[in-house]
Amino acid sequence: MDQQTMSSFVMMALIFAIMYFLLIRPQQKKMKQHKAMIEAIRRNDIIVTQGGIIGKVMKVKDENEVEVEIAEGVKVRLMRSTIATVKSKTEPAEA
Repeated sequence: MDQQTMSSFVMMALIFAIMYFLLIRPQQKKMKQHKAMIEAIRRNDIIVTQGGIIGKVMKVKDENEVEVEIAEGVKVRLMRSTIATVKSKTEPAEA
């Protein structure tokens, strides 16, 4: 290998390393935190959906679905993946 080929290979490796540490790794960490937050949702948590709707979790149906009250007497079923954030977390129920 000549000097120019080796230099461009090192440059490409350096660019990939920078992209990994500045873009890919933080995104993976954020996705892992979001997944953990979604899995920890339980009854009476206040959530915000990706559409901006704020509601209270009334029932956790299964691993993919929750029932949310968005107004008094108005309940909707949501996919867990559409939940953006949990505004207030409730304490676990005592046994």
